[in-house]
Amino acid sequence: MKKAFRITLKTLGIILAILIFGGLLGWWYVSSQFLNFENDYTEKKNIPALTIDGYTFLDRNDNGALDVYEDDRASLEDRVVDLFSQMTLEEKIHILKGSGMASGMGMVDPEEGIPGVVGTIVATPRLGIPAINLSDGPAGLRIEPTREGVDRTFYATAFPIATLLASTWNTELVYNVGNAMGNEALEYGIDVILGPGANIHRHPFCGRNFEYYSEDPVVTGKIGAAMVNGIESNGIGTSVKHFVANNQETNRNYNDTRVSDRAMREIYLKGFEIIVEDAQPWTIMSSYNKVNGTYTAESRDLLTDILRDDWGFKGLVMSDWFGGNDAVAMVNAGNDLLEPGTKKQWKALTKGYGDGTLDMDAVDTSVKRILTLALKSKKMKDYTYGENPDLEAHAEITRKSASEGMVLLKNDNVLPLEKGKNVALIGVYSYDFIAGGTGSGDVNEAYTVSLEEGLANTGFSINQKAKEVYQKHKSANPEAFIKPEGMSAMFNPYLPPEMSYDDAMMQDIAHDSDLAIITIGRNSGEGGDRVVEDNFLLSEAEKKMLSAACEAFHAVNKRVIVVLNIGGVIETASWKDQPDAIVLAWQGGQEGGNAVADILSGRVNPSGKLTMTFPIDINDHASNSNFPQNGLPMQITDMLFGKDEVPEDEMVKNVDYTNYEEGIYVGYRHFDKAGKDVSYPFGYGMSYTNFEYGDMELIHENDTLKVSIPITNIGDVKGKEVVQFYVSKDSTQIDRPVQELKAFAKTTMLTSGTTDTLEVNIPVKSLRYWNEKSSQWTLEPGSYVIRAGASSRDIEKSVRIKI
Repeated sequence: MKKAFRITLKTLGIILAILIFGGLLGWWYVSSQFLNFENDYTEKKNIPALTIDGYTFLDRNDNGALDVYEDDRASLEDRVVDLFSQMTLEEKIHILKGSGMASGMGMVDPEEGIPGVVGTIVATPRLGIPAINLSDGPAGLRIEPTREGVDRTFYATAFPIATLLASTWNTELVYNVGNAMGNEALEYGIDVILGPGANIHRHPFCGRNFEYYSEDPVVTGKIGAAMVNGIESNGIGTSVKHFVANNQETNRNYNDTRVSDRAMREIYLKGFEIIVEDAQPWTIMSSYNKVNGTYTAESRDLLTDILRDDWGFKGLVMSDWFGGNDAVAMVNAGNDLLEPGTKKQWKALTKGYGDGTLDMDAVDTSVKRILTLALKSKKMKDYTYGENPDLEAHAEITRKSASEGMVLLKNDNVLPLEKGKNVALIGVYSYDFIAGGTGSGDVNEAYTVSLEEGLANTGFSINQKAKEVYQKHKSANPEAFIKPEGMSAMFNPYLPPEMSYDDAMMQDIAHDSDLAIITIGRNSGEGGDRVVEDNFLLSEAEKKMLSAACEAFHAVNKRVIVVLNIGGVIETASWKDQPDAIVLAWQGGQEGGNAVADILSGRVNPSGKLTMTFPIDINDHASNSNFPQNGLPMQITDMLFGKDEVPEDEMVKNVDYTNYEEGIYVGYRHFDKAGKDVSYPFGYGMSYTNFEYGDMELIHENDTLKVSIPITNIGDVKGKEVVQFYVSKDSTQIDRPVQELKAFAKTTMLTSGTTDTLEVNIPVKSLRYWNEKSSQWTLEPGSYVIRAGASSRDIEKSVRIKI
C-alpha cells in the first residue's frame, strides 16, 4: 500500500514537473518571439544638447557635431537623406518591424514606455532615433489607465463610435472630434493613432461595422478625411485601416476576398482614395485578408501600383497586427512596417537579404518612409508631454457630437418630452448603457453616463418601481454583470441577460409612471461577426418586454419610446409599429446617456441620418448569401502562430473565401436597383421641425459641377438639415446603379423661417465608372440627373445636365 502511494506521489510529481517545465518553456518561447527580443535596441534617453554657432540642438549620435538630420531648420527630405545615409544595413532591416507586444500587454516600465500602447516603431539608439508609439484609437486612445508606482490615472475620452459620427454628416464636427482625440494623443505621448477605419458596411453582420462609417464610399471618404485632418492638426499621425475589402471578422487573417476590379475601384477602394486625396494621412494599415488570392500586405498591385502610383500616397504602409504571411514579400510589395513585429520576421528579413530575395531598393524606400514619419513626430522635436488633456472639454465635444449623430427613426407626436416626467426605464441597457464596441475600438474611459443618469441630469425623475426590477435582476445574476477587461473583452463582449416582466408587474409600473423608455442593446467587436438569432433579430425576452410594455402603457393612454443602444443594424420592420417613438442612439461614447437625454428633452433637435440601409429582412441584402452566418470566434493562436494554407478543394465558402457576387450593388445601390422596400432607407432621419427645399442651381465650370440649393426651416423649432446629392444617368448603356451619392452638405442651425443656401462641388471625374475591359475610369457621355434629397428615397429637387 505504501509502495503504491509512493509511486502515485512520484507519478504526480513528475506530471507536475512536466507541466511546470512545459509552461515555463511555452512562456519563454512566447516572450522571446513576441515580447522581449529588443534588448540590443533600447531607446536612448537623456540625449545631450549642444550649441554651435548660436543654434542649440540634440546631439543624437554623440559625435559633437551638427548633422543635417539633427537640424530642424533643414528640409524634411534633406534630413531623411542624411539620417538614412548613416544607418547600417542591420539598422535598416531592424526598423522594418516593430518591437513586439510587450507594451500592448502592459508589460513595460512607465519610465521606458507607455503601458497599453499596442505597438511601436523601434528605436535606433546609435543614432538617437526614439521609439515611436502607436495606439489603438478609432473611438479614443486605448492605453492603460493606471501605472505601477504612479499615483494618478491616465484615462482617455471614449468618443462616439464611427458609425454615429458618420451619421452626423457634419465634417466640421468630425474634424473637431479628431482634433480632441489628437490632443489626447499629444498629451499622453502617442505618435500615431491607429484609425480611422474606412471599410465599407458590405453586410450588417460584420463585427467591426461600428468602427466603420457607411455602406457608401463618399460618406466614408469625406468623414474619414475630416477625422484624419482633425487628428493630424496636432502633429499626430493616423493609420487609416484596414486596406482593403476587410468586411468580415470570420477567419479574417486567411479569408480570400474574391471581388471584381470594378467593385474594388468603385466601392471598396474609393473611400480610401478620397481620404488620400483630401487628407494625405501619415500611414495606411494593410488588412489581414487576401484579395483575389494574394494577402493585401503582400500585394504590390494594391500597395504600390494603386495606392502610391495611381493615387499619389506619400506616407508609409504598416501591417495589421500579425498580418501578412511572408515578411520578405510584404516589404517587397510596399508594406513598409511589420507590426507588432516578431523575432521570426526579423530573422526572415535578415535571411532574405542573405539569399537575395529581399529587394534592397524596396528596403531603402521603406526605411526612408519610416524615417520621414519619425522625423515628423513630436518625439524627434523633444516635445514635453503634459499628460494632462482637458478631459472635461473633450467630454463636452463627445456629448455634442453624440447627440448630433443620433437618428430619430419614428415620432408619433411624443417627442420632445416635457421635463419633470416620471420615466419608467425598461430593460437592462437603460441602466447599463453601452459606450462603444469591443477590441481595438475599446477605450479605458473614466466613466460612462447611463440613460438613467442622463435623464436625471436633464430634469426627469426615474420611476423607482421599474428600477427595483432591474436591481433585483442584477443581484440575482452578479457574475453576468461583471464587465470583461483587456483581451477577454475582445472575445467576450459584455452582454448581461435581459430582464423579464410579467403582465401584473408591467401594469403596476405603467400606473406608477408617466411613460416608458425601453432600451435595446447590442455589442460586438473585433474577432467575430454577428448572427441572426438574438442579435439581428430581437430575442424572445426583448419581444415580450416590448409587447408587454406597449400593451400596459397604451392601455392607460401613456407613451412608449424605444432607444436603440447598438453598434450596427438590427431588424426593425416586424416591431416598429408598436412603440410611439424610436431613437437610434448608436453607442455615443462616455457621454451617451446625456446625449440621448438631450434628444428626448428637446435640448437638441435630432439631425442625424442613416449612413446605411435598415432592411426589412436580412435576406434582402444581395451580400447575404455570401457572408458567414454562424459567428465563429477568432482563434488567437491562428493569428500568433499562423496556420497551413487550405487546399482549394477543401476550402469552406464564406470562411476560407468569400465571393462578392453582388459586385457594386452594396447597400442602397442594391435596394434601389432591385426595387426592394426597406424598413428605413439610406440617408433617412427625422427632425422636430420641417424644411423646404428651394430651386436647385447648377453650373458646369471646367471639370466641376457647382450645385447650390436654398434650405428653409418652415417649422417652429430650430434645427439642421442634411441634404444629399445623388447622380443618375439617363438612358445608360452601362450596368450601373439607379443613383449614387456624390456629395452632401449640412445646414447651419436654422431658426424658424431662416434659410441657408448649401453649395457643393461635384467633380465630373466622380461620374465615371471603372471600365474592366480597358482597366481605366471611363465617362459615359449623355444626360445626367443631379438630385437633392432628404434621403435616398426622398428626392426633393432635381436638374439635368448634358456632359
